[in-house]
This record gives sequence, C-alpha cells and structure tokens, in this order.
Amino acid sequence: MIDRVAPITDLENGAYMRTISINPSSQQISAGNAASQISYEIEAVDNQNGALLQSYDLQVRFVDRTPANGTNNVAYRNFRSIPASAFTRNAASGLPRHTMVVRLSEVLQTLGLQVNQVAATDQIEIDATIRLTNGRAFNARNTGVNITGGVYYNSPFFYRITLIP
Repeated sequence: MIDRVAPITDLENGAYMRTISINPSSQQISAGNAASQISYEIEAVDNQNGALLQSYDLQVRFVDRTPANGTNNVAYRNFRSIPASAFTRNAASGLPRHTMVVRLSEVLQTLGLQVNQVAATDQIEIDATIRLTNGRAFNARNTGVNITGGVYYNSPFFYRITLIP
C-alpha cells in the first residue's frame, strides 16, 4: 500500500538568496586601497515571490594568509542586516532584488583592522542568513547542496573575497 502523498501546498518551503551577478566576477579587491569594493546583485526567492523576506543578515571574518605582517585572523562578527525594504521588485523575474556592495573600509572597521594589517592573498569571508517573516531562517548550514552549489540557484550563503596587490 502506498502512503498518501502530501499535496504541494502542504509541504514546507524554504527560501534562498540567488546570486545574479558579481562585480568584479573574480571576487578580488585591492588590499592596499580601503575604497576597494565588490558588488553582488542578489534576488530573494521564496514560495510567495519574495514576500516572506524579512532580512538578509551578514557576518564577516578575516582569514590572514600572510604571516609576514602579523597573524591577524578575526572570527566572525556581525557585519550588516539588509532589510526587505532595501530590495526592489525586478520587472523581469517579479522577485525582490538588491545590489549588495561590500567595501573594504567597512569590513576593516567591523573587524577592527587597519589597511596595513591586510595584504595580497588574505581573504574576507562573508556568511549569510536569509530571515523570513514567519520566523524561519536559512543559511549554508541548513540548506541542501542543490541550492548552495547549483548553477541555477547559485545561493551559497557564503562569499569569499580574496585580496590582491
């Protein structure tokens, strides 16, 4: 005997933040220039066309790969919470989009570092969590590989920026 299959409306659904584009696509920024920045165009997806989005919360950490200027690793710290109100509905997809800009100066300030404490090959890692109005939250730790690593979904909930000269 086959058990009754739940209708699609009875299944729980999650949410993800799809990465539409990255500029520069190499995810590299200059270590010696505090004004260096990278931008991510992101799109909120849930089963109500993004209407459940409450915020996209970011934590940042610094991974020191150049011991010549000291060992300056810094553990994750709260970086930014992007509220749903910062997103605008995209005409083509009908989903909320936002251009998330990450400036080296803001990262350094959050982490308590100076420009002379970072160098080429060091890395900035951003861990993200999408929070919904129904109290649920999703990130890399509770999302499957089809979402985090899939070409279409492209929602890693994690961004790694490498510093270059």
